[in-house]
Formats: sequence, C-alpha cells, structure tokens
Amino acid sequence: MQTTLMIHDGTAPADSDVPRTGGVPLAPAGFTWPMCGSSCGGPLQFFAHLSAEDDVLSVFVCQNDPGACAFWDETSGANRVYLFPREGLRPVAVPEAGVTLLPATSAIRTHVVTLDPEEGDDRDDVAPDAYDLARSGWQREPGERFGKQREVLGSLGGSPSYLEDDRVPACPSCTDTMEFAAHLEEGISPQTAMNLGGQLGYVFVCRACREGAFLTD
Repeated sequence: MQTTLMIHDGTAPADSDVPRTGGVPLAPAGFTWPMCGSSCGGPLQFFAHLSAEDDVLSVFVCQNDPGACAFWDETSGANRVYLFPREGLRPVAVPEAGVTLLPATSAIRTHVVTLDPEEGDDRDDVAPDAYDLARSGWQREPGERFGKQREVLGSLGGSPSYLEDDRVPACPSCTDTMEFAAHLEEGISPQTAMNLGGQLGYVFVCRACREGAFLTD
C-alpha cells in the first residue's frame, strides 16, 4: 500500500511555481480573484498551489468570517478549486480588502510511504485507512522530533480518507463522479495554517471539464 504524502519543506517564494501552501496564486491571463458566493461576498483566501500531472490545482477557501460562510460545503460558493494548464501562468493581483493570503508560504515536497495494511487496526471490522497509516508511517521515519506528524500537509491521489461515498461530489458540468485529487491539512503552525475548524480538506477534480471541488470532513 503506497501513499504520496505532502510534507512541509520550509519556506518558498510567494510567487514560485512549486507545490506550496500560501503565497500568491498563479493563473492564466484574465483570471479574476474569486469572491465568496455564500454570505459575506468578500474575496476568498488562497490556500494551496499543487501539482496535478501536467496541470496545477489552485485552492481558495473563504476566511473572512470563519464559520459564517460554509467553506466546508462544495456547493456553498465559499470555496473554489481551479485546474489550470501549467504553461502561461502568472501571479494574480491580490485584492486590497478581505482575508486573501496566509501569513507565510510553505514549500511542499512529496514522500511516498509504503506500508503493510496489516499494520492497521487489529479489529476485523475496521478496514485500514491508507492516509492514516501513511501519516503514522511518516512519524516512524528516522529523525524523531516533537510535532513531526504536523509536518504532513496532506496527500496526493489515492482515495479520500473516511469520506462516505455519497459525499463524493459530481461534476457540475457533466454530472460524472469527480476524481479525488488531494487531502489538505490545516498546516504546521498558526502562521502557515488555514482555519478549517480542525477538519481535513478534500480536493476533487473533473479533468474532462476542468472543474474542481473542495469540502471538509
């Protein structure tokens, strides 16, 4: 069983084309900063710039008044996921008002963890969860230090951890079931963290329609 974890890798330039949380989004020419369609109407906060094969995933979540807008719901308008071709991306102008950027930018590196499913829960009625096993596996890697598990910023690909099948979103354009793309953790520190209410974020895409979705557990 293999899982590709995303690991905190120090800081990164705010406008770099590297996997990261925070910084400034990169988008094609003509891109307009997304606004919250839930209740506040303010600009969304940019959360993550992730690699997705030859494309880039750009994730935004409303943080203007945490809890007031349903950022956890993929249909609320309080979050947005974009799937951009990598070529021709440029830094986006940041709105002057609203909660738009994280205080710090965190570089991401990937780390593949291979684990035996039998290392999971000993109860026969509980299937081992690949993401949980991988996070535990990372904690046991050489180099023990306090808070090591918080260095895990999520994972790429695989299957959504503990998410019920009926919560996997359908593409708003073609209505097909969307493909799971990534888990996203809040972050390693208050300066780098998105406020997701302590929940795990899930990113989905429809590559055919170039649509994306975000929700929390």
